[in-house]
Amino acid sequence: MSAIGFATEVGDFFAELARLAGEAVLPYFHTALEVDNKAREGFDPVTAADRAAEQSLRSAISQRYPSHSILGEEFGEQLGTSSLRWIIDPIDGTRSFMSGIPIWGTLIGLWDGTMPLYGMMSQPYIGERYIGGNRETHWRRGAESRILTTRATTSLRAATLFATAPEMFGPDSEAPAFKRLSEQVRMTRYGADCYAYCALAAGQLDLVVEAGLGFYDIAALIPIVEGAGGVVTDWQGRAVTGGGRIIAAANPVIHALALAALGDP
Repeated sequence: MSAIGFATEVGDFFAELARLAGEAVLPYFHTALEVDNKAREGFDPVTAADRAAEQSLRSAISQRYPSHSILGEEFGEQLGTSSLRWIIDPIDGTRSFMSGIPIWGTLIGLWDGTMPLYGMMSQPYIGERYIGGNRETHWRRGAESRILTTRATTSLRAATLFATAPEMFGPDSEAPAFKRLSEQVRMTRYGADCYAYCALAAGQLDLVVEAGLGFYDIAALIPIVEGAGGVVTDWQGRAVTGGGRIIAAANPVIHALALAALGDP
């Protein structure tokens, strides 16, 4: 199959996966939801909605591409014989989900070895999908569709910075580094989960800087940001091949400025 043919096939399959995930999670949204804590220390919530969505997605992927590997947040790694690997976060932003705030989303990425090929963020409650790959990122809602482009901001003083929560940064080095960057930007906001990366791709903000991420938290978002013209690396400017410390920037200039402000924590 040609690259164009495979891209079309993946795009169609993403639409099906978004439908399945929405059917699994929406019956739980805005309900009295039972929440379990996965963490030995602190709070790492998981719900029946997370588990139901991932099981549905795994089943669909395994039926369609039985040789592909699958990595999911809730049920771990399922190894296949192909180099292609699907990476799933059934609900990125479970805290927002359980709080009734619709900035959570289902993340699905397709990687070839260590390289991202395609990624999707689906927010079924508001009916949006962001799909990145082949050097483009598309926003879709119903019959509406448009190609996204990041902002051209080249000054930290004009930049908007997002992170999910201040407590995600370690107190000894990460928090001081983030504070140095935050003090130089126009505005810092918290709490948007995966939606912040999509807003960056849509040209609504300039930087998302986070720490302590799992691979499933970022794998699908890299093609979305980069397809719109942005840059995603770790805090040392290296390519992302796992989780940890992440910086997503609207363009190479603001990325370099943000890296310099963070320093070497």
